[in-house]
Amino acid sequence: MSAGKIDPMEQFHVEPVLGGHLSIAGYDVSFTNSALFMVVVGALLALFMWGGLRQRLVPGRWQLMAEGAVGFIENMTATNIGKKDGKKFAPYIFSIFFFILFANFVGVLPLAIVPGLHTFAVTSHITVTAVLAFLSFGIVLFVGLFRHGLKFFTLFVPHGAPLWLMPVIIPVELISFLVRPFSLGLRLFVAMTAGHILLEVFGSFVVQGFNAGGPLGWLVSLLSFVMIVGVSALELLVCAIQAYVFALLTSLYLHDAVHLH
Repeated sequence: MSAGKIDPMEQFHVEPVLGGHLSIAGYDVSFTNSALFMVVVGALLALFMWGGLRQRLVPGRWQLMAEGAVGFIENMTATNIGKKDGKKFAPYIFSIFFFILFANFVGVLPLAIVPGLHTFAVTSHITVTAVLAFLSFGIVLFVGLFRHGLKFFTLFVPHGAPLWLMPVIIPVELISFLVRPFSLGLRLFVAMTAGHILLEVFGSFVVQGFNAGGPLGWLVSLLSFVMIVGVSALELLVCAIQAYVFALLTSLYLHDAVHLH
């Protein structure tokens, strides 16, 4: 990064947090900032459930939040997969939804106001979102083949379609099915990356406006700060929406695997 310039992509750099790089058998196994924040997200999720699922005669706010979260996911899976089958997949949908939700919210925490602290948005890395997407897609494939065997491939043959259109319809259906994990991973990755870049860019405008001085510089800083507030509010909304969309689409894909059509 050049002197006096702010690199908006620097916030996405994966770096070791416990000293230098650690290599074993030629593989870099360093404990990075990405791994650290995934551990933080996992710990926060575990703490949320531990504190919320302690059964009390008079439920507290924490318990009500946890029970509400469980009920929300159970309702999603029951609606999109079915009451009987939905219960089987509710733990996975719950885990994937709240991991993404917590990771998104942790990624936008303003920790940088404390010297030496910098947050890291793990869902702004395609490697993380791709693993989540392909894990969901792998479960869909396993469930479909385990339940239906070769009949699972009738998913690519829409009911009522004329036979003469099958050479066109089947490849289209197959491609649309295979694109699902890529759309899942890319949607989350792009949304989170774009929001963080916008915040960094407007933040650099605020600093540069102050450094420039004069009425115009102060005006640029003020307008940029207003944009930061607006983008931050939008980013919080996107954090929740992206987690919901990921969980919702996963449950819909599981519905196809369970019921085929």
